[in-house]
Amino acid sequence: MSTPAAFPGGAGLFRLAPEVAHLNHGSFGAVPTPVARVHQDLLAEAAADPDAFFLGVPDRLAEARGRVAAHLGTDPEGLAFVTNATEAAGLALDALRLDADDEILVTDHGYGTVVAAAARRARTVTVALDPALCRTRTPCARRCSPDSPPDQGGPPRPHQLAHRPDRRGPRLLAELRERGITTVVDGAHAPGMLAEPLAGRPDFWFGNLHKWAYAPPGSAVLAVAPGHRARVPAPVPSWEDHRGFRARSSTGPPPTTRAGSPPRGPRPDRPARRRGGPRPQRRTRTPRGRVAGRAPGLTPLPYTEGLAMRSLRLPRSLARTQQEAAALREEIAARLGCRVLIWPWPDGGGIRISGQVYNRAEEYERLVAGLRRLLAEG
Repeated sequence: MSTPAAFPGGAGLFRLAPEVAHLNHGSFGAVPTPVARVHQDLLAEAAADPDAFFLGVPDRLAEARGRVAAHLGTDPEGLAFVTNATEAAGLALDALRLDADDEILVTDHGYGTVVAAAARRARTVTVALDPALCRTRTPCARRCSPDSPPDQGGPPRPHQLAHRPDRRGPRLLAELRERGITTVVDGAHAPGMLAEPLAGRPDFWFGNLHKWAYAPPGSAVLAVAPGHRARVPAPVPSWEDHRGFRARSSTGPPPTTRAGSPPRGPRPDRPARRRGGPRPQRRTRTPRGRVAGRAPGLTPLPYTEGLAMRSLRLPRSLARTQQEAAALREEIAARLGCRVLIWPWPDGGGIRISGQVYNRAEEYERLVAGLRRLLAEG
């Protein structure tokens, strides 16, 4: 298997330290220099004439919302800017106005804080989307399907669904809609990575813009179907409440300065192809696969071909707690010069590796060689 060349000019778009292999774009993203310049210009404009800037906030947000909605393929009237996916999850769950007898189904793909937000509001039940994941020790509390009876009484009203980027997601959403189940989709990594991030028409959907959409930190969106928009609460009282859900959920200086930046950044699912080049994510696919196949002790987890992240299970003795996971993450950073995500699980945690236009094949080779040594040491 040949190792692909680096994406032309990819590393030059970012100000990342060259001595570090940044293989964890999926956690915090990285801001391209053109986007950072636009962001700084907006901050300078706000500092120079606050009145003019803040009085123009609603119109600027509306314009930015329209551009982002067009990129995502959704209705700008149902789109609001938020800080991150966890904030969006809280707003969506609060809009459901859950009762004591309601039940929320979460999947074994669920993000920790999003699942915690659901658990604060109602009883949760975990669904395994793929039994093979449980056989590889992926967290799985309960197996059931839409045909499975709930623990008590009639069918559950809300349904929280972690984003699964394959063809089964839209079909499952359609089946749940037919059953009258409200769907909340966590699409944290979907913007900029999937061609149709809102496929299947969920009732609530949220995703981060500061990862694969190249926006500044703290940029995300919440998309809401028409029938639910009036129930979405404002995070705080706002002078824009009369404008409806989309405005009252995305006001103030932070989203204003961030919202002007996302459309200016590289767009991984379109421009590279127009210029005749490959998709950035596909350029980093092979090195990630080589990590899975060449580092003894790591068990590859199922994945969707062409996406920019891969997860592997660590040996059972590693990353069993949050503290162990953090310690291993920092050891990999200090000794190997590689930044990766380590996630904990009592039966042995896992490692997630990202690929981005700034990554080079030799960075994955460095990680493979270093992991071999670390795992051999036990």
